[in-house]
Amino acid sequence: MLKTSKVIAGILSVFLGGVAFAQERGSVTNLPIPRFVSMKADEGNVRRGPSKTQRIDWVYKHRDMPLKIVKEYEHWRRVEDIDGQGGWMHFRLLSTARTVIFTEEKTPLRRRAYDGAEARAFAEQGVIGKLDECNPEWCKIFIGRENGWVKKTEVWGVDADELRE
Repeated sequence: MLKTSKVIAGILSVFLGGVAFAQERGSVTNLPIPRFVSMKADEGNVRRGPSKTQRIDWVYKHRDMPLKIVKEYEHWRRVEDIDGQGGWMHFRLLSTARTVIFTEEKTPLRRRAYDGAEARAFAEQGVIGKLDECNPEWCKIFIGRENGWVKKTEVWGVDADELRE
């Protein structure tokens, strides 16, 4: 009976109502690992280990930059950027506000969530936008006063199976 319960619990942790859930949870926050966050500060040190005594490998210098948390330790979060580079940052430098970074040279922000929809504006590679709602293939993104729908494959900072209302 106990073995069956563990199997059922494992299945439920992966799929509940057809929506996939992260199996791993952070040891500090109990939030899913990995998960996306953004830089709260204008500048943030990325350290070799989870301590202020650890060497600073580099400094991120862009507020709202999307980052992926891949590990937690006390007040520290191990993050990765769009290039897969990472290190440890203090949790106070991070925000739960969701942002994305455009990965394509010129991406249309469309009025509706389909390929033939009219483009409202275009975003160049490296532009950061605020993430709004997402359906299985598209997300609504805000960049300053402009907004529009983009394919998930054209930005980094949102999971392929992520849905947002």
